[in-house]
Amino acid sequence: MSADKSAPAKLKARQPRGFVDRGPADVAATERMLSVIRESFAVYGFDPVETPFVEYTDALGKFLPDQDRPNEGVFSFQDDDEQWLSLRYDLTAPLARYVAENFDALPKPYRSYRVGYVFRNEKPGPGRFRQFMQFDADIVGSGTVAGDAEICMLAADTMEKLGIKRGDYVVKVNNRKVLDGVMDAAGIDPAARLTVLRAIDKADKFPLEEVRKLLGEGRKDESGDFTKGAGLSDAQADRILRFLELGQKLAELGKANADDSEGSAQLSAVALTDLRGLVEGAENGEAGIAELEQIRELITAAGYLGRIIIDPSVVRGLEYYTGPVYEVELTFPVTNDDGQVVRFGSVAGGGRYDGLVGRFRPEPVPATGFSIGVSRLFSALKAVKSPIVDSRNELPLVVVTAMDNKSPEFMPGYQAMVSALRQATDAAGRPLLRADLYLGSSGFNAQMKYADRRGAVCAIIQGSSERDAGTVVIKDLILGAELAAASRDVKDSAEHKAKQAEAQFAVPVAELVEGVKRVLARHG
Repeated sequence: MSADKSAPAKLKARQPRGFVDRGPADVAATERMLSVIRESFAVYGFDPVETPFVEYTDALGKFLPDQDRPNEGVFSFQDDDEQWLSLRYDLTAPLARYVAENFDALPKPYRSYRVGYVFRNEKPGPGRFRQFMQFDADIVGSGTVAGDAEICMLAADTMEKLGIKRGDYVVKVNNRKVLDGVMDAAGIDPAARLTVLRAIDKADKFPLEEVRKLLGEGRKDESGDFTKGAGLSDAQADRILRFLELGQKLAELGKANADDSEGSAQLSAVALTDLRGLVEGAENGEAGIAELEQIRELITAAGYLGRIIIDPSVVRGLEYYTGPVYEVELTFPVTNDDGQVVRFGSVAGGGRYDGLVGRFRPEPVPATGFSIGVSRLFSALKAVKSPIVDSRNELPLVVVTAMDNKSPEFMPGYQAMVSALRQATDAAGRPLLRADLYLGSSGFNAQMKYADRRGAVCAIIQGSSERDAGTVVIKDLILGAELAAASRDVKDSAEHKAKQAEAQFAVPVAELVEGVKRVLARHG
């Protein structure tokens, strides 16, 4: 017979570009990481708040990073009353809307943290996704740079609680007013400044000569795509590049002083002195340097100098920053996709954004905060082998097989076993393990493969003979795999035969939990 040509074609299972699936190990490890961050933020007095994935597009407003591409950079759609809605681009703009909407009811200054996915309607690439998770902490309603210093200290403490040791990270602080002062002194047209900021923000990715192209007429990348430049004159570009060269020089000096508070103090003083020469005569630039000096005094008094340093290489690309800006950079070496040994780089950043909440209010509302890139930080914790992301921290899994799964009358007995295991606790009353009752229709061999594939520590077996005797068999899958891999000579030893008895043993049904505890204790 010929195939039925009228049968509909099967859908092709495919993942959208720029999005990723995550398996159970990554989900569990991420939740442990988020729990540590929540605890760290709570110690500083921050309260949780949750905003929706969707906001009115005008609430994101002109502060979208791609404001020169109308309605691009975000995923947008119209609702039934033709209002434009967008998936949130970050967690800061939704916070600004939330604070403005609940302004009278909130304590001020208002300390909050948020965690969730954000969405970018941009071209995906290696390490560049359209959906990713952020974890933010913000202080709204405080105009003093003490708030910025607090955020930086919070960032430093959080890195250490996550297992990144002192000397493997640094929190770098600059001030947007300083950069504005450099541009004022250079006479750069305000209309070109966002493009200049974007060019400067590429200084950690491109050589300075490539940045010069972005400051000038533009740059063509390896694919042939052309990015229009800021159109600066040679003299204007030279001043910006001198600013960047200073930042790079100080960053190199900072590597040698990251764990030396005295060296960091000297480094910060050098940074501030050299910056004064670049902003001389620019009022806002001089104000920015004064704020950096205040931050240096605060972090010195709190004992954070060295963990936090003044570094003019920090820019941050978003337009809404108005004062201090900061980044958390991991300084330990890793090998990139090209086999080159490089520093891991930035995992978090933020700054002061005094104009964002005020868009919704008649009065100005100062604010500052930072955002952790959760996926990137997760990769960093894997690189330093932090115990927080170690899969061995998960509760062990036990699989109860169903030898007679074709006979419904035996299922209650299997269900009683798995329920007893699920109620098992340690001395502190915490769950001891995870238990899975096999609910498929396959035979015993397939069930054992299922337990192996799930990474179970042991399997519980009860056939008709065990049921008649009132016992169950506990099969230690870890020890069994070790014994199976042993050489022929080892298998003939008395020790091997003794271990075989431990790898599979019978206990009365009433002692099932104690028997499983014996296996768990064997494997730590």
